[in-house]
Amino acid sequence: MRSRTHERLQADVIVHSASWAPLTAFAAALFTVWWLAKGRLSTLILDHPNPRSLHSSPVPRTGGLGLHAGLLLAIGVIAPSLPVALWIAFGVLLLLSFLDDARGIPVIWRLAAHLAVSVLFAAAILLPDQGPLALAAAAIAIAWMANLYNFMDGSDGLAGGMALIGFSCYGAAAWLAGSTEFALVNLSIAAAAAAFLVFNFHPARIFMGDAGAVPLGFLAAALGLIGWLQHDWAGWFPLLVFSPFIMDASITLALRLARRDKVWQAHRDHYYQRLVRMGWGHRRTALCEYALMLACSAVALTALALPPTAQIAVLAVVATGYGALIALIERSWRRFEPVGRI
Repeated sequence: MRSRTHERLQADVIVHSASWAPLTAFAAALFTVWWLAKGRLSTLILDHPNPRSLHSSPVPRTGGLGLHAGLLLAIGVIAPSLPVALWIAFGVLLLLSFLDDARGIPVIWRLAAHLAVSVLFAAAILLPDQGPLALAAAAIAIAWMANLYNFMDGSDGLAGGMALIGFSCYGAAAWLAGSTEFALVNLSIAAAAAAFLVFNFHPARIFMGDAGAVPLGFLAAALGLIGWLQHDWAGWFPLLVFSPFIMDASITLALRLARRDKVWQAHRDHYYQRLVRMGWGHRRTALCEYALMLACSAVALTALALPPTAQIAVLAVVATGYGALIALIERSWRRFEPVGRI
């Protein structure tokens, strides 16, 4: 009896200590991002503007390193019982993306590496319980999420805001499901993103870079998959939470493929880029995107408590709403484009 009481007290102490992890992530990321933005390393890797950029002067693109520094420190505090494959894949993508920021890696090799990492991670957590079809679908989804998150990191405050809101939603859902440790991991990512946003909201003093965006996209997909496997949420939940990014990037890619554009080249065709170019600016675009992200997260959390048939109805309503929103932006863009090109 005494041993059980002692074990419970030890568990309570561990949980109490780990509960400080999000604050640790915020403080560490805030200091590190500030140092990267203002210190001697601020000119280490610069994002120079080009005809396809939405900024007009060189900006440091190392902010993602500060964000992940805060996250990793928090992970050390929590010491979560998550698959080792998660952190191996995260580390490989972080290193690969930093090299891409610093020196550039050909697109074909970069995508091949992303897919290989995604396959190995998916195999580590799905096999032997799931078949090859599920493995292939999961690997493609993870690799796509890592890349689309990077595609959507093109306007001040956008990717950082998605990380703050999306992982906060993951954390809330995990907490409600009783997965306290897993909730703290997600909330720590959100806290680190909040610290990054202090310097990235318009006018941005530092960018996330590939080293920030690609691993974040991977975590959004990988933790979403882990949460599903742990029965913390339904399979559609991560898709709805991160749908503002998924819908924009996926539909934009489909349209570019239909036009036979060179999809591997940088462009300014994303819907958020069109809003900025139509005069909304970075700040208004980010705030409207935040509203959409919050709405999707609130709907996702609410729908988790509904029966399956009601969940399907909610998803159908959300899909209809996205269709109307995209049609509205397309209509506004067709009116603007001839004038904008003069």
